[in-house]
Amino acid sequence: MTATTERPAVSPPRRRITSLEVLCVVLVLALVFQGQLVDALDIPALRTGSTVFVAVCVQAMPFLVLGTLISGAIAAFLPAEALRRVLPRRSAFAVPVAGLAGVALPGCECASVPVARRLMQQGVAPSVALAFLLAAPAVNPVVLVATAVAFPGRPEMVLARFAGSMLTAVVTGWLWARFGKLSWIASRALERLPTGSSSRWAVFAETARHDLVEAGGFLVVGGLTAAALNVLVPSSLLESLSGQWVLGIIVMALLAVVLAICSEADAFVAASLSALPLLPRLVFLVVGPAVDVKLIALQVGTFGKAFALRFAPLAFAVAVLSGTVAGLVLLGGVS
Repeated sequence: MTATTERPAVSPPRRRITSLEVLCVVLVLALVFQGQLVDALDIPALRTGSTVFVAVCVQAMPFLVLGTLISGAIAAFLPAEALRRVLPRRSAFAVPVAGLAGVALPGCECASVPVARRLMQQGVAPSVALAFLLAAPAVNPVVLVATAVAFPGRPEMVLARFAGSMLTAVVTGWLWARFGKLSWIASRALERLPTGSSSRWAVFAETARHDLVEAGGFLVVGGLTAAALNVLVPSSLLESLSGQWVLGIIVMALLAVVLAICSEADAFVAASLSALPLLPRLVFLVVGPAVDVKLIALQVGTFGKAFALRFAPLAFAVAVLSGTVAGLVLLGGVS
């Protein structure tokens, strides 16, 4: 007699409900009950918050997509050895080089986060990648031209923004190189995606998709935070700051964090606040691309909470000081 071995029955895989299906159901319900929702949610503060949320996401999403495409290109087509040859070996010299390289990327702060992560995964020192992260959204030609258009006849404002933002990137990079620890960055942010035998284009597509899905959710969280804070901050606060430049610097720096305006558009907001001196408005322009609520959310999702809790306060303090120094030197005081 021969023994027969019975194979265990394989149960069919269970169908899982994904977030995409949930989103589709929510959108369908919103369309079906559109009239009832409009009547129930017709509240001025809620309308303002929803407008801010949509504006933040719409402004940031194209540049977030751009950043993920660039990060995918770095992972797929740029060998780590090429980066090491281009950048100086010592962080003290590599940090300013990375800051100047930010001129070449016309994007906002959302685009720079996935690119900085990919640079770290390619072996670039975190301090160098973070200097690029801070410089790219603040010193690129698109932002500088927008600043010149928003402040016509004020070329010193453009120069002061460039100087303050570059100083922020370099000083923060140097401080992170001196005091930062690799353990503060989540290990997942430093692990390269497995490539196997896939083609470079497959690696490019998978890396870009991975970064976009991961960062997109935190962009939504940041947009919701910005919308809530925009509603809660009273507009009368700004009217009481004319002539008080020290208090104006503090309030404008905090507003830059709260409002979370894209770096291509923040100059027009600053120009509209004509009751304030130029110096507080310059600090607003320097702080915004370095740290805001949506950027903090992106950094938490990309590099981890331990990183964001240390990097955001550091970048904020350096940006406030750098913007103030640049304004005092290049704008002729506090006027």
